[in-house]
Amino acid sequence: MAFQPVYVVDGARTPFLKARNAPGPFAASDLAVQAGRALLVRQKFLPGDLDEVILGCAGPSPDEVNIGRVVALRLGCGNRVPGWTVMRNCASGMQALDSAIANIQSGRSQLVLAGGVDALSRAPLLYSDTMVLWFAQMMQARTLGAKIGMFAKLRPSALLSPVIGLMKGLTDPVIGLLMGQTAENLAWKFDISRRQMDEFSVRSHQRAVTGRNAGHFSEIVPLVDVRGNVYEEDDGVRPDSAMDGLAKLKPFFDKKYGRVTPGNSSQITDGAAWLILASEAAVEKWGLSPLGRITDSQWAGLDPAQMGLGPVHAATPILQRHGFDLNDIDAWEINEAFAAQVLGCIAAWESDDYCREQLGLPGALGTLDQGRLNVDGGAVALGHPVGASGARIVLHLLHVLRACQARRGIASICIGGGQGGAMLVEAAG
Repeated sequence: MAFQPVYVVDGARTPFLKARNAPGPFAASDLAVQAGRALLVRQKFLPGDLDEVILGCAGPSPDEVNIGRVVALRLGCGNRVPGWTVMRNCASGMQALDSAIANIQSGRSQLVLAGGVDALSRAPLLYSDTMVLWFAQMMQARTLGAKIGMFAKLRPSALLSPVIGLMKGLTDPVIGLLMGQTAENLAWKFDISRRQMDEFSVRSHQRAVTGRNAGHFSEIVPLVDVRGNVYEEDDGVRPDSAMDGLAKLKPFFDKKYGRVTPGNSSQITDGAAWLILASEAAVEKWGLSPLGRITDSQWAGLDPAQMGLGPVHAATPILQRHGFDLNDIDAWEINEAFAAQVLGCIAAWESDDYCREQLGLPGALGTLDQGRLNVDGGAVALGHPVGASGARIVLHLLHVLRACQARRGIASICIGGGQGGAMLVEAAG
């Protein structure tokens, strides 16, 4: 079945703000609203002219459960414009784009605001099951003596040992592994050394600094908090990142034998990213000048214990459908959940055994030219607000193609739970 292209009219994102062991200055809806306002105010149409708003979010707060609708109303879209929320873990923002594409292709929508957001610094601390049971029994106690008896049973350790919601969210409930432990699996499987991971991480920071200095992040719009403080840039980028500094960091997920450290992993971050998607009819109606087109997309499943290889499983079918080799693609954005994960994807494509056994290919697909990959750095340097990253890499890829006067690119992302997502895009012109 032919894929009817969908146009990307414009896009914007917030700076990505690194979580610093305390709630950040912005709720998730605040991030999405500020980025959305800056994007919509420069359009030829009004917010109420949108057909729908779709927002990916992996961890909305309890008072923003359908955060897509909350944000749509705060953006001034009006009561008529539906707003809804999607969740596909790390690819929630990409899922929002794909959902918009499906509705545009079906004719149900013509003009859609789609993207992703997360404020991971505000992930909740939870009571343990023991503490929750104590509260329940306390509520059932009817007499003063019964209540006093319940207090006698209260153990401070139960009260003072909260469950970290973010750690639960980053742990696969089926296999019981943290996402970083799945990255350790790939490091072992493909014999990726600690040095290789750290070198990749240094390069990510260096490319981000170079890209920033060259003005390659024009999609970022500033944030302003309630005190008037302005946030203009991704604040996790380290111009001084170097091998000797990274070498001092200890493995986090496998403290005895591991190679994955906080320095060669993506940063826990707050941020939002939006794209405006349109049909050809909407482009003509409003006289729009698109950045480019999304011309294909693919989702894939694989072993959750090796979830980091999701980009291989999602991007390869796109290459096959269009008759492309890896380096027929002018630019790649592969989300850097972990340095080991991206290096694992490269190694998987180079492996005869993996390509035969897992992808059904006659042999290795080839070697990806890393000069085409994440040319302005990736999530190791910029951060990974889970719900936003899938939208960010598609948006930035279109900007890369424009800056390089190139034609086509693939954005791909691994997904907790053992999935991968990918999109093929083409620059305008």
